[in-house]
Amino acid sequence: MTSLDGRVAIITGAGRGIGREHALFFAAEGARVVVNDHGGANDGSELGETPADDVVAEIRDAGGEAVSNSDDVADWAGAERLVQTAIDAYGDLDVVVNNAGILRDRTIVNMTEAEWDDVIAVHLKGHFAPTRHAAVYWRSEHKAGRAKRRNLVHTSSTSGLFANPGQGNYGAAKSGIATFSEIAAKELSRYDVVSNCVAPGARTRLTLATPGLGDIMAPAENGFDEWDPANISPLVAYLSTDRCEFSGATFLAQGGIVKRVEGWSISDTVEQDSKWSVEQLAEALAPLADT
Repeated sequence: MTSLDGRVAIITGAGRGIGREHALFFAAEGARVVVNDHGGANDGSELGETPADDVVAEIRDAGGEAVSNSDDVADWAGAERLVQTAIDAYGDLDVVVNNAGILRDRTIVNMTEAEWDDVIAVHLKGHFAPTRHAAVYWRSEHKAGRAKRRNLVHTSSTSGLFANPGQGNYGAAKSGIATFSEIAAKELSRYDVVSNCVAPGARTRLTLATPGLGDIMAPAENGFDEWDPANISPLVAYLSTDRCEFSGATFLAQGGIVKRVEGWSISDTVEQDSKWSVEQLAEALAPLADT
């Protein structure tokens, strides 16, 4: 048996890059895959392409099972149709891998309202909407006595976890995704759903759009290609298995390295037994500014 035998998985943004590698890897591991991709450009604009169909053809040519879906994951009804696609095609849904995303990088003083709204929508709402519709289905299955392990895997970024200038929209969304994953883990545990998050380091259309990264991420002439997006998929597959032992965790993954990321934590403290004045706080906090 392979690690995902018989599991039904939705993978969003799976027409290219990391998502495509996930879809191919999941199918090779025995999953039945719904390949979702809206077919847009890096910035989300329409291209009129159908990359999801191409990935489905690859999977089927290799002997796997897959169907395509081109719905916009940031559209409420579209996300519902996506979940229904899995149920109609395979009679169930076990895994949702939220991976779809776009870039519209700009410094805060130059960013337009549309550049903010569109990136937040695709990333943050595009994670929430499929999760919500899948969770409703899983809750109904649990209440009907058909409980089993279900899995959510979300896609964050170092831009969100560690803050990258020029990506206020993207970073804010990616940070929100990591927190959303933890909330989902706490809320949905009663239905035997686990939720985890991955921040990948890999060569994709989005990362190559950042000036300078193309040279840094160029494939090695010899040896292991640490920036190959296929390196991320085994971790995502493990987090999608019915034996995954994590929930509410976030991992960095690049090449052969996997690191667990701790969330917000309490650091230095100042306190007194009465209300602070501004002057008192200025004096008490001054030593902390250099730490």
